[in-house]
Amino acid sequence: MSNPAFTIPLPKSWPARVRSAMLQVVSLAKYAAVYTRSWAADCPKARVRFRVERDRYQEDNALLREELRIKDARMASIPAHHRPFYRPTERLAILELKTARGWSLEQTAKRFFVCPKTITSWMKRLDEDGAACWRPPCWGSRAAPSPACHRR
Repeated sequence: MSNPAFTIPLPKSWPARVRSAMLQVVSLAKYAAVYTRSWAADCPKARVRFRVERDRYQEDNALLREELRIKDARMASIPAHHRPFYRPTERLAILELKTARGWSLEQTAKRFFVCPKTITSWMKRLDEDGAACWRPPCWGSRAAPSPACHRR
């Protein structure tokens, strides 16, 4: 995600037409890819269909990585004490992702723009209170959350 090629700003001296043309080229490339894939998807050869599907997944993965890079750059530009808090369900999801990926505290903290102590406190709270406290109540439930579920 810290690829130096992504940090090169668009030249300010470029006229608006050049910037617009860049978007049109991307749009044309997308059209060509969709057209080619639609032809290949109907191919009787399974190998060709599998390659099309693999290429589609690779493109989707690249686009998701770019989306994530843009969001991470925005989050990194906000001072730590002004960043929004993670809701309890998001905290649990982060801990689940940490476990599934096999990330360390430092890796997890870096990815989600928090300090390692924050991840440690979430894990400690999960051990003390259990996962039920971190999940939202049923939509039809009018019962108040238990006192242990309030944010600390």
